Amino acid sequence: MKEKKKDQYQNLKGKIRVVHSTDTGRVRDHNEDAASADMDVGMIALADGMGGYNAGEVAAELAIRTVMNLARDGIDRESRGLIDDDSGLMRQSIILRNAVSRANKIIWQTAQSQPQCKGMGTTLVACLFYDDRVSIAHVGDSRAYRLRGDRLEQLTLDHSLLQELVDRGFYSPEEAQRSTNRNYVTRALGVESTVEVEIQEETVLPGDIYLLCSDGLTDMVEDEDIHLTISTFGANLETVSDQLIELANENGGRDNITVTLAEVKSSFALSQGMMGRLKRLFR
Repeated sequence: MKEKKKDQYQNLKGKIRVVHSTDTGRVRDHNEDAASADMDVGMIALADGMGGYNAGEVAAELAIRTVMNLARDGIDRESRGLIDDDSGLMRQSIILRNAVSRANKIIWQTAQSQPQCKGMGTTLVACLFYDDRVSIAHVGDSRAYRLRGDRLEQLTLDHSLLQELVDRGFYSPEEAQRSTNRNYVTRALGVESTVEVEIQEETVLPGDIYLLCSDGLTDMVEDEDIHLTISTFGANLETVSDQLIELANENGGRDNITVTLAEVKSSFALSQGMMGRLKRLFR
């Protein structure tokens, strides 16, 4: 049976608006993607599970639930001054990195202890918004994009064999876009006891639209069409998400399709005194 659902989230102060849509697609018989948002802490996350039986669905749901819960806990600890790190990352990035690393451990342990979950894993991409900035964590080939003005930018690079071949010059990005061998991921949560979580930090501007998506979208829809869809229907995020999923299905719908769109409605900079502003200048 085809599965389709849509949820909408709103930041408590109306600073960021989020719409999430997922669809089973036209080939798979069940949905192994998962996504969630918690605007109380400014976080969105998306996972694309893999594994036999329903194990992929288990891994994706476990990743999302764990990362969201641990991020909330980490932000609470940070507010009490209990987060410290010498990596040079801002504290929200440390919180996000630690949450994803812990999720990897939990998924791996579950796969080892439960025979029906053996071999399961999941990709993950997550954004934590804070103080007019965003920390982005990803493992695998689920992606984050940003539309700023007229420019759509892919913020994450896939952890995949194809991306490694692009990096080494064997394929151009255009050739990679047309390749049929896109799905060999080189990094995923739960496959090994530890995983390297890629973290980046970006400045956020009012009007930015962030897109998180599983490869069920990007394997079926080229970046130019994603760009055109967001630009054309950007005034209505629900329409954007519906159109993206419709495009993926029209082009074959060979995998589950999940999109999360986050539109920055206004600045969410922290209100700070003189010392706080000076610290921001030099961090």
